[in-house]
Amino acid sequence: MFPDDRVLIAYVPAPRDFDLIAAQGWYRIPVKHAPKGLHAEWFAFYFGKQFGAQKYAISHFAYNLGHELVTRRTLLPAEPDHPRAAEMYYKIQLGDLHQLERPIISLRWRRILFAHTTGDRFQNASEISDLFADGDQYVHRAQTVLKEDEIVL
Repeated sequence: MFPDDRVLIAYVPAPRDFDLIAAQGWYRIPVKHAPKGLHAEWFAFYFGKQFGAQKYAISHFAYNLGHELVTRRTLLPAEPDHPRAAEMYYKIQLGDLHQLERPIISLRWRRILFAHTTGDRFQNASEISDLFADGDQYVHRAQTVLKEDEIVL
C-alpha cells in the first residue's frame, strides 16, 4: 500500500457477510446506498456488533480489483425470494484478504457505513479517529481525492 492510495472503509454487519468476503473474494454494496469513491485502491472492513470481541474494529483489508453491477439474486442465489432480490448491487471484486497485525479499534461506538482515508493514515492508525488525522506528515487528502478525477494540482 502506498501513502497516497485511497482506502474505503466499508461496514460488515455480520460474520456471515465476512465469510462471503473471505471465501468468495467480493463485497456487495446496494447501488442506492453506494458511497462516492468506489475507485479506492483498497477496501478495509469495519465489523459490526455481531462480531462479538472483534466488533467496532477494522482487522482486514483487500485490494480493489474492480466492480460490476448485478442483482442481489445473482450474488446470493440461495435467497431468491429476499425482499431486495431484484435490486442492483455493486459487486466489488477483491484481491487477497490481508489481516492487520493490530486491529484499528473504535474507542467508542460509531455508526460507520463508509469512510474514506489514505494509505498512510490507514497504515499508521491504531484507533478509528486516526484515519481522519491531519498533519504535515500525512498525504494531502484533497490532492488524493482529485487524483480520482485525474486532476493534477
